[in-house]
Amino acid sequence: MKILFYDTKSYDRESFQESLENFPGITVEYTKSDLDPRTAALAEGFDAVCAFVNSDVGSQTLEILHGKKISLVLMRCAGFNNVDLDKAKSCGIRVMRVPGYSPEAVAEHAMALALASNRRLHKAYNKVRENDFSLSGLMGFNFYQKTAGIIGTGKIGAAMCRICRGFGMKVIAYDVYHNESLADFVEYVPLDRLLSDSDVISLHCPLTDSTYHLINIDTIKKMKDGVILVNTSRGALVKTEDLIEGIRMHKFAGVGLDVYEEETDNVFEDRSDEILEHSTTARLLSFPNVMITSHQGFFTREALASIASTTLHNAADFSAGKQSANDV
Repeated sequence: MKILFYDTKSYDRESFQESLENFPGITVEYTKSDLDPRTAALAEGFDAVCAFVNSDVGSQTLEILHGKKISLVLMRCAGFNNVDLDKAKSCGIRVMRVPGYSPEAVAEHAMALALASNRRLHKAYNKVRENDFSLSGLMGFNFYQKTAGIIGTGKIGAAMCRICRGFGMKVIAYDVYHNESLADFVEYVPLDRLLSDSDVISLHCPLTDSTYHLINIDTIKKMKDGVILVNTSRGALVKTEDLIEGIRMHKFAGVGLDVYEEETDNVFEDRSDEILEHSTTARLLSFPNVMITSHQGFFTREALASIASTTLHNAADFSAGKQSANDV
């Protein structure tokens, strides 16, 4: 099987090349271009393409891939909301993903964002670099004996629950499905109660029609004053304009974002020499209690190794005609 790997970064190549030693029937070629309708034609002569969370795997892209006789799209991520699944099915293109690579990596990053925004570590770092050792503007609050509200208790959300428990926090959660492995210390509550009772709210749910803009001005008004909000899941879970309004209302003690609605053009790119016009990102960064990272929650050595291994196992299963729990 020949796979064209889109949107290649140096760390992608390293992790996949290491894993390829265990898959002698698979070859991978790499391109820096991301997958979209303009670049889909590059897949001529390949059997499969490998895409990522910010790739455009919509109807037009899939139509071109179908014309190039591509029969498999390998998503090297858990999310697939950027894939037109109906179009893929009609084109006879199988879509496979990596449902869980390192839940702890993302959960640990979520807690890091919560702690950093609470204690203003980004501000403290810059102050000390300028020989300003004053403590003004740096006060936070103890997480110990506070309430953590976890929205979504799949693998990543469950890992976040356990981390919060380790901090001595009371943990409440909201999810359509209850995770029985958390039954001994997590209380499932209605969403409104989670919003009103939580000191820290962390989002760990997929992006669906029902969760789109789950955090909006109405749900923000139900939160405690001085709450910390963290999002490491999908940017569109939060309506950005309403988040900005909530920040201006002094609703939040801190906001930590690894994902946000405007991120598509920014993810994993160096745009330091550009002037970003009409940038929501710049507006968010203008607030002293907001900390943004660039979709790096997954970015650990262990997670990259797991992504590569699972993606290549998916390709091997497809070549062998096997069904897989990783089919989308």
